[in-house]
Amino acid sequence: MGNINFYSGESIPLEMHKPKIVQKLKLVPVQRRLEAIREAGFNTFLLKNSDVFIDMLTDSGVNAMSDKQQAAMMVADDSYAGSHTFTKLDDTCAEIFGTSYFLPTHQGRACENIISQVLVRPGTIVPTNYHFTTTLAHITLNGGKVVEPHIDEALNTSSKHPFKGNMDLDKLQALIDEHGADKIAFVRMEAGTNLIGGQPFSLENLADVKKICDRNSLLLVLDASLLADNLYFMKEREEQCKDLSIREITRKISDLSDIIYFSARKLGCARGGGICTSNEEVYLKMRELIPLYEGFLTYGGMSVREMEAIAVGLEETMDMDMINQGPQFIAYMVDELEKRGVPVVTPAGGLGCHINAMAFVDHIPQEEYPAGALAAAFFIASGARGMERGTISEQRDEHGNETLADLELLRLAVPRRVYTLSHLKYAIDRITWLYENRKLIGGLKFVEEPSTLRFFFGRLDALSDWPEQLAKKFEEDLGNL
Repeated sequence: MGNINFYSGESIPLEMHKPKIVQKLKLVPVQRRLEAIREAGFNTFLLKNSDVFIDMLTDSGVNAMSDKQQAAMMVADDSYAGSHTFTKLDDTCAEIFGTSYFLPTHQGRACENIISQVLVRPGTIVPTNYHFTTTLAHITLNGGKVVEPHIDEALNTSSKHPFKGNMDLDKLQALIDEHGADKIAFVRMEAGTNLIGGQPFSLENLADVKKICDRNSLLLVLDASLLADNLYFMKEREEQCKDLSIREITRKISDLSDIIYFSARKLGCARGGGICTSNEEVYLKMRELIPLYEGFLTYGGMSVREMEAIAVGLEETMDMDMINQGPQFIAYMVDELEKRGVPVVTPAGGLGCHINAMAFVDHIPQEEYPAGALAAAFFIASGARGMERGTISEQRDEHGNETLADLELLRLAVPRRVYTLSHLKYAIDRITWLYENRKLIGGLKFVEEPSTLRFFFGRLDALSDWPEQLAKKFEEDLGNL
């Protein structure tokens, strides 16, 4: 079901679900929002949910489960070893992905830990279409280095390219030629490149990357956490996929990948993760680490209730009416903000609506964390919590120097089947007001900076009294809303 053109001429996305359980929301006054963001060290991760009106921080672990998932959780086989619930999930992964082996983990970054420990050696390189924060951390901790031979269009925030997540084939081959195949730990493709706006790769590009991997005897590893969005975009934008079912596209992707891993907090709308492969040698090496880091081989750190929900959720991901919800509502936000002149990443990708902070607050130097400042300002103006995806999300180099991000983005995630169109319209309204008053926003500085994954629990402070000035202006224009 696509966007609906009603008699008024307005094109809007249509929810293909109805709520059965509701949860009360609370919109606290602007002065409390100002206090809350200061208490959180201007880090939206550290906000208390009691102060948050609309939570657009992430789509990880916060997507709504279906009635079928909830029902499945009631029949879970709660056995430490040999659980029938594990067999269900194992069979589901084998049927959907066509792989021989499945290893359960408690979430996606646990998969990255296992894969990196097995495949990454000191001095090796991992080419990827774009890195993710935890992926980079795990590869670096194991002595490897991430290199990004992405297409040039990937970092163009205002673009019409349908697959900005593609890998540049010439750059990839040149990288292999320069360092030698023995120095390449594996090649990684991320479905729905998270840090550059949830941009997809094409099936054609994945097939071409696989040819290069095969010629050089390299493993191709797929991060399928945002696979649902990538499947939607392939179906909608790629000619060879238009007449294929979602299940058929999924199998083609799987057949091109040597290892598939995913966070079920995204793919499957539950809380867990897993690694799928038909490579027995690699499977046996990874299998040894599951009991050490995760749990026994038939639960991997997950509750069996979650495993039941994942099995159903993966099946539901094969339904176009399910996977089109996120991209269509995100596209609505992007289109409406673009009409208002707000700089957004185009074309609309998956995961969420991404605001181009470097254009939005172009008066703030990148060293003063414009995306982080914009995230804090948006919370003050709306009570809605977004996530910084810019320099704060990077990590310093081995010499302690700041690593400036390629892009400075405010990500407004759209959890699946959670918020309504009126919530999105509210966020659009507040972003529009903020854009009109953007010169009031100032920079940030770290006052407490962890060495690894600092964006999770680092604390910052404003470089001036701009938060107070912004709140004052908000009260003058909009009262205490």
